[in-house]
Amino acid sequence: MRVVCATAMIVMLAGPVYAQSKAPKTLEELQSAKTPEQIEKEQAADKAYKESLKRIPDAKAPADPWGNARSNDTPKAAAKTPAAKKPLTKTGNTAN
Repeated sequence: MRVVCATAMIVMLAGPVYAQSKAPKTLEELQSAKTPEQIEKEQAADKAYKESLKRIPDAKAPADPWGNARSNDTPKAAAKTPAAKKPLTKTGNTAN
C-alpha cells in the first residue's frame, strides 16, 4: 500500500513539472530560416537603435525633491551625556 501511495505522489508531482517544460518545436519552426533580407533588416534596426542611444544626453545629477522643505542649517542632535551613577548600596550581611 505504501508503494502505491508513494507512486501516486510522485506521479502527481511530476505532472506540473512536465507541463512547465519547453514545448517541443514544430516542423515549421525547425524549417524556418531567416532570409538574407530579414537578417539585413534586423542588423539595420540594431544599428539604428544603438545610434539613437548615443544621441541621448547624459543624465544630470539627481535632483532632491524635498530640498525646498529642508533647511541646510538644521541643528544636529546634541550628544547625550551619561547620567552620573549612584553608588550601589549593599543590603544584607556579608560577614558569615
